Amino acid sequence: MAAEQFDAYRLPEEHEAIREAVRDVCTAKVAPHAAEADETGEFPKASYDALRAADFHAPHIPVEYGGAGADALATAIVIEEVARACAASSLIPAVNKLGTMPLILAGSEELKRTYLTPVAAGDAMFSYCLSEPEAGSDAASMTTKAVRDGDHWVLNGVKRWITNAGVSEYYTVFAVTDPTARSKGISAFVVEKSDPGISFGAPEKKLGIKGSPTREVYFDNVRIPADRMIGAEGTGFATAMRTLDHTRVTIAAQAVGIAQGALDYAKGYVQERKQFGKPVADFQGIQFMLADMGMKLEAARQLTYAAAGKSERGDADLTYFGAAAKCFASDAAMEITTDAVQLLGGYGYTRDYPVERMMRDAKITQIYEGTNQVQRIVMARQLLKR
Repeated sequence: MAAEQFDAYRLPEEHEAIREAVRDVCTAKVAPHAAEADETGEFPKASYDALRAADFHAPHIPVEYGGAGADALATAIVIEEVARACAASSLIPAVNKLGTMPLILAGSEELKRTYLTPVAAGDAMFSYCLSEPEAGSDAASMTTKAVRDGDHWVLNGVKRWITNAGVSEYYTVFAVTDPTARSKGISAFVVEKSDPGISFGAPEKKLGIKGSPTREVYFDNVRIPADRMIGAEGTGFATAMRTLDHTRVTIAAQAVGIAQGALDYAKGYVQERKQFGKPVADFQGIQFMLADMGMKLEAARQLTYAAAGKSERGDADLTYFGAAAKCFASDAAMEITTDAVQLLGGYGYTRDYPVERMMRDAKITQIYEGTNQVQRIVMARQLLKR
């Protein structure tokens, strides 16, 4: 059987080249800031500058808007490699995609040119405002409102758990424009950080991804031009869900990267650490743990890459595969990072070694962009439709 028939299981050369390029940048200029960002809880600007200089800060933006035009698989690889070095920094390309995807999917050409261009140039970041204090998994229960006033909309409300809030210049905001229509009464808008009436809460004190600020965003009579609506009125919720179909793949990639970083470190450690006169890697119990970690990681990676292909093509079963990749990869990352801490023993439990940070960072991948319980609901509904 000809070797080329198995190319479906081998990345194209250009994607492998992207991986090598991102890994080089991250080894030199992102990884050195990871522990400090975790310790101080401050946004890793040096990492952002390095990613921006290499055009890895928002690689998904199409070429016509000044972007690198990376496909969904290449974007996933970028996020994976950044997460391998620093999970908080991987939320730069990941959340830039999350924030801009509604515009790419449903925005007018004018909106795209106005807002995608500066993000592609690295002059601005983009965040996504969906969740609220009383509307998490049940996003359709949001209460943030937008009321039409002539040629403008006026927004009032609060959004919670907004990644990179305060750092990003632009925000995709979902708000109720018709209170009688539930999910079909929600619309999407672009709000700028400089718009009068927008403000931010204090940074959340989190378990992990501390270098990526998470804040509430407040809208107090924020008046924006009507042409900043993304898509038609009442289509916002559908756009939000379509966006998540695509961006859950990026969270899967982030989880794969965190897990890879933990496995790499643990693998090196057990080959150097000696007990009973030999490296602990020589003990079968340790080898079995490594084998399980490697097996779960590769299964997660292959599912993530398959989902990325479906995202790029816009396949009909993307909803299922995006949920499956995010759920499986994040569960695997939690298991792998926990085992990595175990393999380092007492050292793994200290901040002198990176695996405890990776374990803390991995946890959020099971929660955001839809908890893994929600992902299982999504998958079950898709299966029952078939």
